[in-house]
Amino acid sequence: MTASERSEQVLGVAISAFAESGYTATGTDEIARRAGVSQPYVIRLFGTKQNLFEAALHRVCDRIEEIFRMARSKEVPEADPDAALAALASGYSLFLAERELLQLLLHGFAASTAPAIGDQVRARLGGIYYLIRDLTGAPETEARRFLATRMLLTGMSATHVAGPDAVPAAWAQEILRNLSTQGG
Repeated sequence: MTASERSEQVLGVAISAFAESGYTATGTDEIARRAGVSQPYVIRLFGTKQNLFEAALHRVCDRIEEIFRMARSKEVPEADPDAALAALASGYSLFLAERELLQLLLHGFAASTAPAIGDQVRARLGGIYYLIRDLTGAPETEARRFLATRMLLTGMSATHVAGPDAVPAAWAQEILRNLSTQGG
């Protein structure tokens, strides 16, 4: 494997490990073990655990933005923000199926007490918000509602009451039902 291919492999393993255990509880030795490489090699590739976490976070945010762009590329009239938001909402089902994305994003929020990580998380979340506005032409209030609803779904997915392997809960079903009737 080339160094670039190995780096991609380690990054994929890191996304899974950080999604499971978070920044603080995940060590580079665990990531190295899962990737089948030495811990010094992980450090040689990424420099520090924080750099590796930030790379994982950026990969996750890139994927979120990619999914929104793909969803928006569907045939939706340019001047219809509601239809554009609905297209983005349909893409969110991919996030629910790719639970690691959402879990790592939540761990990124939790790790934001570390100044460098917090700066990155805030910048990426703001970028996602502005991407929603740019892709849909939605007014601020609608873009904010859309993002808030997606954050609710992210929490529901992390607690396994939404998504492909959801554990049935009456309150979650009520929320999900109301979202589908509101086009959310």
